Amino acid sequence: MTERKPRADAARNREAVLAAADALFARCESPAAVTMADIAAAAGVGKATLFRGFGDRTGLIHALYEARLAPVRRAAEGGPPPLGPSTPPSERVPALLDAVLCFKLDHRHLALALEGTGGDSPYAAGHYTLWHGTLRDALDRVPGLADSDFTAHALLAATRADLVEHLVGHEGRTREEIRARLAAFTARVLHVPAPPH
Repeated sequence: MTERKPRADAARNREAVLAAADALFARCESPAAVTMADIAAAAGVGKATLFRGFGDRTGLIHALYEARLAPVRRAAEGGPPPLGPSTPPSERVPALLDAVLCFKLDHRHLALALEGTGGDSPYAAGHYTLWHGTLRDALDRVPGLADSDFTAHALLAATRADLVEHLVGHEGRTREEIRARLAAFTARVLHVPAPPH
């Protein structure tokens, strides 16, 4: 019994830290302005707890991003259509890109914080590897499409957090407009009819 309590406390602390970090990044205009001290204070834990649990600020952001992304990841890896692997590629590729875009729209603050960490390339992140590999494999099944590897990179570039922020925050584009434009662009790449909007 005594061994379970620290683990339960650690799990509670982890959830409190992730929730506090999420709220702070959402409220702050510049993700870079959120410090580990801010997060520790908001979560009601010591800074040492953060560093023990996450290593550093970048590690914390990665952990938060992955936690929020987990439901979409599960749907893509083994869920039903339209995200799951049994979906025809002409439907799955646009659905995967729309899911990534919607995630970035819903978690703009977090995506910007992750892409702005500067500690490593966003292309080396686990979530990017997942989406690129999943898209590449689906694109491999599209008849007549050459170079699925590069095409997957190019399509994912249209969902980068800095581009999403520019379109929403600076150009004033609506969520539905951005989704429709991405769907139309993807349809042109795949040489399939664009979905009606």
